[in-house]
Amino acid sequence: MLAPTHNAGPDRQHPAGPNVVRLAGFLDVRSVGDVRQTLNELIDNSDGDVVVDLGEVDAVDATGLGLLVATHRRTQILGRQLVLRHPVPAVVRILAVTRLHRVLHVERTPLPISA
Repeated sequence: MLAPTHNAGPDRQHPAGPNVVRLAGFLDVRSVGDVRQTLNELIDNSDGDVVVDLGEVDAVDATGLGLLVATHRRTQILGRQLVLRHPVPAVVRILAVTRLHRVLHVERTPLPISA
């Protein structure tokens, strides 16, 4: 099950503070309704970029991808940007296979540097 949480305050990594929605679990047909509502409320009640933190999302299905694309289009129309932050490797693969990584703005977690 997916649990969207909304953080309207400044984000720790971006002190200027884009609005962040953190998701956990599965972004699939069962959860997109709640996530869509959360994202739409955030877009309607805020300015600036919309950040979706995917760091705890285990998997995304076609319905979830459709929601991300629709949200991307809506933010673009408003002159804003949807940012997908820290997707896990499984989600990165889905975005690559579907070539959505070329359309959506994805901020990946930097790999640790070892000596």
